[in-house]
Amino acid sequence: MINIKRTHSDDIDFINLVALLDQELAIRDGDDHAFYNQFNKTDKIKHALVYLENGVPVGCGAFREKETGTTEIKRMYVHPDHRKKGIASAILKELEIWAKEVGFTYTILETGKKQPEAINLYQKLNYTIIPNYPPYEKMDNSVCMKKTL
Repeated sequence: MINIKRTHSDDIDFINLVALLDQELAIRDGDDHAFYNQFNKTDKIKHALVYLENGVPVGCGAFREKETGTTEIKRMYVHPDHRKKGIASAILKELEIWAKEVGFTYTILETGKKQPEAINLYQKLNYTIIPNYPPYEKMDNSVCMKKTL
């Protein structure tokens, strides 16, 4: 059974999945990890999702307001044992629905060149590459994207 739980950053399932995400990003980001990690704090996230498969949390995502009308997608993750099943797409689509319900017009996000599967996912779901926005404007590894909801 599949369930997508709308929650917040204090949810223990979300916290545990984000810890796994951070472990993976520390490897992928290498020397750049400390820079990126400072912008990935979750203590103020009011809109988070946890994807549960048969009651087991296997994926997550979140968004937070970046500026008026625009929200930033954050903390997208699917456990490696559950990838290639459409879970990330389901999470992102639900985040977009929720963001629109809350009143946002646009979503933006930042991902890394060392995450080609993430870039492919976002492009498949109609995100377009934009100039890197602050604080990523000088980061060669960053890829910033945007979508109109």
